[in-house]
Amino acid sequence: MRVLQVCSELFPLLKTGGLADVCAALPTALATHGCEVRVLLPAFPAIRAGIADAKPLAPAFALPEGAQLLHGTLADSTRVYLIDAPMYAHGANPYIGADGLPHADSHRRFALLGRVGAQLAEGLDPGWQPAVVHSHDWHAALAPVYLQAAAMRHRRRLAGSVFTIHNLAFQGVFPMVVEPELGLPAEFFGMRRLEFYGQVSFMKGGLVHADRLTTVSPTYAREIQTEEQGCGLDGVLRERAGDLSGILNGVDPKVWSPATDAGIAALYSATSMGGKAACRTALQAEFGLAPQQEAPLFGIVSRLTDQKGFNLVLAGLDELLGRGAQLVVLGSGDPALEAELRAAAAAHPAQVAVRFGYDEALAHRIVAGADVIGVPSRFEPCGLTQLYGLRYGTLPLVRRVGGLADSVVDCALENLADGSATGFVFERFDVGDYRAAVRRACVLHARPDEWRRVQATAMAQNFDWDAAAARYAALYRSVIA
Repeated sequence: MRVLQVCSELFPLLKTGGLADVCAALPTALATHGCEVRVLLPAFPAIRAGIADAKPLAPAFALPEGAQLLHGTLADSTRVYLIDAPMYAHGANPYIGADGLPHADSHRRFALLGRVGAQLAEGLDPGWQPAVVHSHDWHAALAPVYLQAAAMRHRRRLAGSVFTIHNLAFQGVFPMVVEPELGLPAEFFGMRRLEFYGQVSFMKGGLVHADRLTTVSPTYAREIQTEEQGCGLDGVLRERAGDLSGILNGVDPKVWSPATDAGIAALYSATSMGGKAACRTALQAEFGLAPQQEAPLFGIVSRLTDQKGFNLVLAGLDELLGRGAQLVVLGSGDPALEAELRAAAAAHPAQVAVRFGYDEALAHRIVAGADVIGVPSRFEPCGLTQLYGLRYGTLPLVRRVGGLADSVVDCALENLADGSATGFVFERFDVGDYRAAVRRACVLHARPDEWRRVQATAMAQNFDWDAAAARYAALYRSVIA
């Protein structure tokens, strides 16, 4: 079964978030379920540089925007197509310019991605044609739209389509004046299609036109059908509820495993945990924190936004510090939050440390060295950080929302008693509930035997990609049928 995956980033070539991890792991996992997956990507500089054998492909017909189609191979042997176009050459960040604003040509950048995805289903590559086009998030959301427009022209179905929502809050909304540049029939810009409050929504296009919709956790699939988390598209999602499913993301054990992670201070496993203490000590030294062992070390690796719960983290910092705990943060985002975190680190250098930006290797060292990994989000489609924490015996502290609710079991007494507890879960997006979760983490850490039992349970959880890949493969078959 030939499947084309359309996405804007791919680990380790280019990563701004969890989307890149998902798009990298899924093709290999699907191969064991009878899928031959190829990946279509924009030739952003980091992606182009990472495909050493990329060479031009002679297409069956011309590409729009003066683009050229390249093909090559990833390190894991996955075949990839690259769209080489001048618009992709500028800007280190694929979405945001040096001025902190979206690129002025973002609509053209990502319309081209979707358009070429549909053209591959039309036979753009004479040697390979997909049966299913699977597009990811708003950047690739127009693929099923262009696919439906092509089916109208050819008067026949060309391929099935699946669209995955990774974060509904980011929708690719542009002024209606971009309509002529998208090259779609006029009827596609009506209220029942791409129009969204007088503008053009790429996300809505994917939601309306794809054969099947998925999102990255079962709980988030339910939440986005509500007004609170539907981001203005809850009505569309309720209409398509029968075609919407939630498939929890997985973790690639080749990338995230404390038993084989060459980038951490010492290796360890659920049956041999000695190396975790060495990772903790090394992390404290790297961040200049006091080398204390009595209270937990909290870690956060995240974008710095209120959505990720940093208002709670800052408001509850006195609770954490008052109990002797420590906090390390890696991330970037809201300048106001950066300033507050910088001030907290300056005021409490033995207990708080911050690094701004994103560093994949440092993220591994934080997950390995911390005792608790914090993901106190307002909403969270899936979340991968808590899954990494579980694998590393770094107990997640999360809000019961989205994929966090689907993957972490609170250390309530009854869960400790029956051996199901894996972390600390709070209900309301409220500083009081957050503080209570911090207190529970500190109290449990002071009980080493119970802490180790919860660590063992956490590390025994299986969130690999095989189960998710099986569900995607079944979905593809239903689309083809």
